[in-house]
Amino acid sequence: MILAAAFLVLALLPGTSRAQMAPVVTAPLDVAAVDAVVARTLKGFNVPGIAVAVVKDGQVVMAKGYGVSSLATKSPMDANTLFGIASNTKAFTAAALGLLVDEGKLRWDDKVTDYIPEFRMYDPYVTAEFTVRDLLTHRSGLGLGAGDLMMFPDSSNFTVKDVIHNLRYFKPVSSFRSKFDYDNNLYIVAGEVVTRIAGQPWADFVEARLVKPLGMMRTATDFSRLPDPTNVIDAHGPVDGKVQVIQRTRSPFSAPCGGMYSSVNDLSKWALMLLGGPGAPTPLLKPQTQWEIWSPQTILPVRHGQSPYNTHFAAYGLGWFLNDARGYKMVSHTGGEIGMVTQVQLVPELHLGIIVLTNQEDGLAFTAVASHILDHYLGVTDQDRVQQMLGYRQAAAGESDKVLAAAWKQVALAQKAAPKKPDYSAYVGRYHDAWLGDVNVYLQNNQLWLRAVRAPRLIGQVLPYRGNTFAVRWKARSLNADAFATFSLDDQGRASGLKMKPISPATDFSYDFQDLDLQRVPETTAAIK
Repeated sequence: MILAAAFLVLALLPGTSRAQMAPVVTAPLDVAAVDAVVARTLKGFNVPGIAVAVVKDGQVVMAKGYGVSSLATKSPMDANTLFGIASNTKAFTAAALGLLVDEGKLRWDDKVTDYIPEFRMYDPYVTAEFTVRDLLTHRSGLGLGAGDLMMFPDSSNFTVKDVIHNLRYFKPVSSFRSKFDYDNNLYIVAGEVVTRIAGQPWADFVEARLVKPLGMMRTATDFSRLPDPTNVIDAHGPVDGKVQVIQRTRSPFSAPCGGMYSSVNDLSKWALMLLGGPGAPTPLLKPQTQWEIWSPQTILPVRHGQSPYNTHFAAYGLGWFLNDARGYKMVSHTGGEIGMVTQVQLVPELHLGIIVLTNQEDGLAFTAVASHILDHYLGVTDQDRVQQMLGYRQAAAGESDKVLAAAWKQVALAQKAAPKKPDYSAYVGRYHDAWLGDVNVYLQNNQLWLRAVRAPRLIGQVLPYRGNTFAVRWKARSLNADAFATFSLDDQGRASGLKMKPISPATDFSYDFQDLDLQRVPETTAAIK
């Protein structure tokens, strides 16, 4: 979900008001009103804790924590509480490359193979033409979240070397540079470009050249590198309908696409530097480089009809989403991983930054809070953003619940119709995918199970659905990503291959089961487990 969930662009959400260009708002932010909105959000979305910061005109207007950092410890949230900011890390990776551009060591349109000769995409033409800019702009031709199972939902034994090698196995779903499909793995490659040019690991470079100069003393490029591991949130998510502490994602090799930990106090310093103006820290990037990072690279659709902020365009820049809101340029990103979702919004012309970090998985929660604050500065009134977002969530959850209920109803019928001791021997075996590796299908207590060898949390019971299609119910119920598994049979009636896809349309796109092409490996089945 390194995105996990997560790349909401607020201006693309439907709304109830159509506004003209906003006049400059001089009234101070009503912090008490923000407190009330956060309180409603915590309750309405069942979020344990939220941290909020607002910067304006070179000053921190507010930086507060609400609720608790963990349902287990009940520790109170504050402005220094650390969150995994997930894909908000991408802006730091883009900035790291920008520093190298400023030093004349790199150009945005240099070929990736100039720095990583072993880099290969599926299409040789794409390989030859792929630039550093292409690594950051989600227009590679790869499908949404392609290859994310190498890092998600858990720490695995994959490496940066594996990611670079495995990119060659992903067939494109669109032509090169023609379409936006959010990607994480190419940001890992971008981090490797930094490593090879700078002569030091991406993590060391980012901390030395971006984090420390800004005085972001509690921030680190990965959980394992935190200088002070106290006052850190736990991940939370719904497990069988109840929000509780769940396992934290740990994948250090994927840090350039989503590994950083920070707080609203520290991120305020980052936002102030980027926004510039009186009182802001000294810029770390040259103006022309910052402008390039915030310039449209890949066009995104804008819904027809009314929008909350009279939005006309949307695009992706270099590590940032871009759109217009009531006549102003908006620069934003979200981040999502298991148990936490975050957002950073900037309005450069207003020297405005809004940061909302949450320790639950529902992205509409941070949207409600951020939209309320943005409404104030854009002069939008009479909008109940909490109620709006609750409505969106209810609609989305209702559709997902229908699909899941229908699937599990069919599973129950299939189980009822099955013999007391069904013969699953035709499906038992080792299956291999070129990029994920081995997936074992095996019997345990007369039940069929599936386990991905290189992704330890992907272990689940394989239950009959229809014919040769089964439903996989993951043992870790916090994953919320149950999947269909369809076996292909050879002329002897034995499984020869396996294809998978998520059951629910609401499943996080980083569970890219559909990208797997699992082929049975001939061997003795007795050892499979």
